[in-house]
Parts: sequence; C-alpha cells; structure tokens
Amino acid sequence: MIAAIAAGATLLATSSQAQPASDFYKGKTLTFLIGYSAGGGYDTYARHVAKHMGKHLPGGAQVVPRNMPGGGGRVAAAYMANVAPKDGTFLCTADQSLPLQQAMSDTSIKFDNSKFAWIGNPNASNNVTVVWHTTGVKTFDDAKKIEVAIGATGNNTSAQYPIVMNAVLGTKFKVITGYPGGNDINLAMERGEVGGRGSNNWVSWKATRPHWLAENKIIVLTQIGIRKEPDLPNIPLLTDLATNEADRQLLMLLSAPVAIGRPIFSTPDVPADRVAALRAAFDATMKDPEFLAEAKKIDLDIDPVGGVELEKVVRDVIAAPKAVADRLAKIIASIEEKK
Repeated sequence: MIAAIAAGATLLATSSQAQPASDFYKGKTLTFLIGYSAGGGYDTYARHVAKHMGKHLPGGAQVVPRNMPGGGGRVAAAYMANVAPKDGTFLCTADQSLPLQQAMSDTSIKFDNSKFAWIGNPNASNNVTVVWHTTGVKTFDDAKKIEVAIGATGNNTSAQYPIVMNAVLGTKFKVITGYPGGNDINLAMERGEVGGRGSNNWVSWKATRPHWLAENKIIVLTQIGIRKEPDLPNIPLLTDLATNEADRQLLMLLSAPVAIGRPIFSTPDVPADRVAALRAAFDATMKDPEFLAEAKKIDLDIDPVGGVELEKVVRDVIAAPKAVADRLAKIIASIEEKK
C-alpha cells in the first residue's frame, strides 16, 4: 500500500511537471516572496508588479505578495532554492548584490544564483548613498572627515557600498546592520538613530520619499551604476571617485549588479515553457497601460530589463575575474572583523 501511494504521488508530480503552461496557470494562485519588510523600494516594485502580472499569464492567475525579510534577501532566496515548489508557482525579489556575494565566495550564500529562473527587472536605475541633512556632511569629501552612522539591512549593497568606500576612498562611515528593510532605516534616520543609508535605488527615493527630496532632508553623496542618472548630473559615479585603475576595476565590479535592479526570479528547475510564460507575462506587464499609469501616479519609474538579459548579467557577475572579486571580498571581510 505504501509503495502504491508513493508511486501515485510520483505520478501526480510527474503529471504536473508535464502539464503545459497554457493549461497549468489557469486559475492558479502564485506566491511572490519579498525579501524585505513592507514599505521599501523592493516591496513597492514587487507589489506593483504582482498586482498586474497575473492577468498576463496563460488563462489568468492571481499573484499574491508575501514579505519574508531577513539577511538582505537571503532568507527568501534560500527558501526559493530549497523549499518552494519547483513548478513556477513561486516568484521572489531579493537583493541585487546576491550574485556578487556568490562571486566573492560568501559562505552565507546557501544557493546558486545562476540556477534561479530570472524573470525580469522593472527598473535598472542607479543606487545612491545618502546622508541625513543634520549630519554636517554635504559632499563626498565631507564624508572623509566626519564619521556618519549608516544603516544597513545586512551583508548586501546597503553595507557593501559604505564599507568599500571606507577602505578604497577614505570615508568614515560606521555601518550598523540588522534593519529588516529600507523603510526601517528611513525611520531610524528620522529618529536620529543613524545618519544615512548605504544604498537605495534613486527612483525608489523619488517614489517613496518625494517630500524628503523636495525639502532637502537627504543629501546624495554618490550614485552607483554604469552611467549617471539624467536628473543627477552633478553627483559623481562611484567609479569616478577612483584614483587608480585597480580601484576603478574593483568599484566597477561593485557597480555592475545595479543592472540587476529589483530582480524577479522563480525557483530552479521550473519547466522551460513556464519560465517562458512568466517572462512573457512580465514583459507584457511592463507595457500594460494600466500598470504604467498607476506607476506614474505613484512616481515609480519603469525602465525594465527582460529575463534573458537579466540572466546574462547575473551569470557575468558570478563569473567576474577572480583577482578582482577576491580583493573585494577581502576588503569587506577585513572591515567586518574590525567592527
């Protein structure tokens, strides 16, 4: 009897895997894990995509967001790799730095980012490092003279950027990790608990705290990306601040994952036709007039990267030159030891 039950379960799983995407998604409910607490940039983008993406799947579906904060997105990503069903019913967004952490042989990465099914990124806007207006720091050079406590969610871009700036460019940031999400860091800045935030997407600031920008409550010190944001022409790129070629290469590697943005991915081993269906649904969502109108209403910039291109960026970051990745890893590790 036990053997018969096991055989039946295997047959059911095999049948589900064999079911074509055109039939599989009809009437389905998908879970969209968000690796941060509510209210931040990752959460805002994920919820907006989740609201519209289901109707573009074959037969229609419902996409339900669920926050799973912890470890800068590591908890959610590990769940996707090790627990979530590998059938295309789970989506996730987690920190863009996770592939870079893997390239640096970070032992806290308990999964292989290259095996996820990368679906798309709704915005490839630059990240920025900011300080609160009361810190006395007005320029990047000021940050080399005045110590500022910087809030971070974990060992990701929010901590990596200020840590590397300290080691390579001579800033005096004091990194404080452990915040469950970006919104928590924002509240900590308002309370005076920290004096800045190590990383946030520029368009997220415009969408979630436009009044802070209008009132000059935060000061942007540098932007991290490959090219400058059109509305930040006078803010230096992180790579522009390098004083030699070796440092420029290191800062370029640190900046490359910005193209990963606010990534959306599914589990490993999802059938290829379902990956294609998810990518097509994402692409259609990015062109959906209702989606775009609502995004505009809440000042959410949409500058998407498709799943195929996103997957290539992830794989390129993971395959970065070992010498550069090892140096970056050593810098971060050595400063962590001093904390």
